[in-house]
Amino acid sequence: MAASARILALGDSLTAGFGLAANAAFPVRLEKALQAEGRDVTLINGGVSGDTTAGGLARLDWALAAKPQMVILELGANDALRGLNPKVTHANLDAILKRLTTDGIGVLLAGMLAPPNMGRTFQDEFKAVYDQLATRYDVVFYPFFLDGVAGDARLVQSDGLHPTAAGVDVLVSHILPAVRTLLDRHAKGGGR
Repeated sequence: MAASARILALGDSLTAGFGLAANAAFPVRLEKALQAEGRDVTLINGGVSGDTTAGGLARLDWALAAKPQMVILELGANDALRGLNPKVTHANLDAILKRLTTDGIGVLLAGMLAPPNMGRTFQDEFKAVYDQLATRYDVVFYPFFLDGVAGDARLVQSDGLHPTAAGVDVLVSHILPAVRTLLDRHAKGGGR
């Protein structure tokens, strides 16, 4: 019998499950949803609260020690909240994607949007980071990780940022088609 497909969710507090019970974190809920479809997958929670793209890059070797065949890359929210230059975010994500794709690890890039208070120019430049990198590396792309949750008071915690357990379930249901595409590419030996 083939070994379970190993997917590393490399991200920040949105992946780690900030403010939630361990069993309500995104990787745990996604693993359950995929297993309910009969898929033999193991998800590794590589989320670190407060992490920026620089932090994700700095701990990449450590995260890859788990030997994942695929990675869901969810970083950038903290870069946007801190108003970091989108060129820095681009360079860090570019370095991560280069390493993953060079190593033959399939990638689902989960995009992030900058909050409106950062201004239209910053928002556009930040969004373009993900669009450009998804095209450059030909990875599976999910444009906005918080789609269906951001701005919905019923689905976010009192901080207005982090999803509740119900919010995580919405995230999972929305991203599932992209994760299926990632798994199908991997099954066909397509790496990316």
